[in-house]
Amino acid sequence: MSKGQLFTTAGGEQTDSPTVPADDVVLELEGVGKRYGSEEVIPQLSLSVHDGEILTLLGPSGCGKTTTLRLIAGLERPNAGRIRLQGNDVAGNGRFVPPEERGVGVVFQEFALFPHLTARENVAFGLQEWSEADRDTRVDELLELVGLESQGEAYPDELSGGQQQRIALARSLAPEPEMLLLDEPFSNLDVDLRVEMREEVRRIIKEAGVTAISVTHDQEEALSISDRVAVMNDGDIEQVDTPQQVFQQPESRFVAGFLGHASFLSGAVHGDSVDTALGRVLRDDVNGLAHQYDGSNIDLLVRPDDVTAFPAEDDETNGRVVYRRYLGPTVLYRVELDSGETIECMHNHSDQLDLDERVAVRVTADHELAWFPVDQRDETAAIASD
Repeated sequence: MSKGQLFTTAGGEQTDSPTVPADDVVLELEGVGKRYGSEEVIPQLSLSVHDGEILTLLGPSGCGKTTTLRLIAGLERPNAGRIRLQGNDVAGNGRFVPPEERGVGVVFQEFALFPHLTARENVAFGLQEWSEADRDTRVDELLELVGLESQGEAYPDELSGGQQQRIALARSLAPEPEMLLLDEPFSNLDVDLRVEMREEVRRIIKEAGVTAISVTHDQEEALSISDRVAVMNDGDIEQVDTPQQVFQQPESRFVAGFLGHASFLSGAVHGDSVDTALGRVLRDDVNGLAHQYDGSNIDLLVRPDDVTAFPAEDDETNGRVVYRRYLGPTVLYRVELDSGETIECMHNHSDQLDLDERVAVRVTADHELAWFPVDQRDETAAIASD
């Protein structure tokens, strides 16, 4: 894809993430398992990664995402299953290809630059078998790609954190790997630089045309840099889809609760609507609510920007403000409803609601709401207790 090319989604939005062809698979994990002694870290994991995409493994600490990355890189051997790269077995079926022969580049979270080598020498480190002319040309191309042409003779300690990261990325791209793996790539950067580098790293990867897998526990990072997100929990993948889909239409309560603030509003399905403590929600505004749930109780997923709290007369209110967190551009309010349920609302910083103020909360979402059967509530409780 050329720089700046935009694709249009079914909803009319423009994105630089094309729809990935299902048959364009470059990496396959089939029933992969990994244990350390008696501890089973990954029971049985299957995943496909497509040519040219950035896929992020997202999940809490200890869920197995870094172990999965190390299995792909060849830094760990699976105890079960098979890993295929470009259609060839690299692990499983009695075969194990070492890391240096897989054509996979790795960017570690600490960058791991050689302190005694210049930026230029770091980038050229994996090109020792190339001719000097080809090596110099490749290093020049990569320094230009990462925007550091003038820093080639600088040593790592003379570079900023963001510059070090870009040199580490260029070094991993230098041998023209089949795939690039990034392990918590932004964790060592301060908050402001982290946001800037997400955009920069995505640009570099897309311009290089390489397939990439990133690992993070940061939801915002995963949603902003990825073409697809694979949400992991206890060594398994709960859902793989576009950032928009996993956030707005999560397939499990774990995914819903892990990806940002999530409130669950109980409702009774009656005909064309769902009756809730916030009033009726039209059935057409609930995603995929099948008719077999008529007459049953469900839980609607409500994000803070799906609802609004309004100051109102006492006879029109349905809740009380019990929490307020100022976030700069926005303010997060928590409202205890008269039904006993709690809902979070996100307001513009100019809106002012006082603690203990009575309010009227209304559903104002401009998209279909996700929902879950009530028999999955124990899963939500487990998320809240973690």
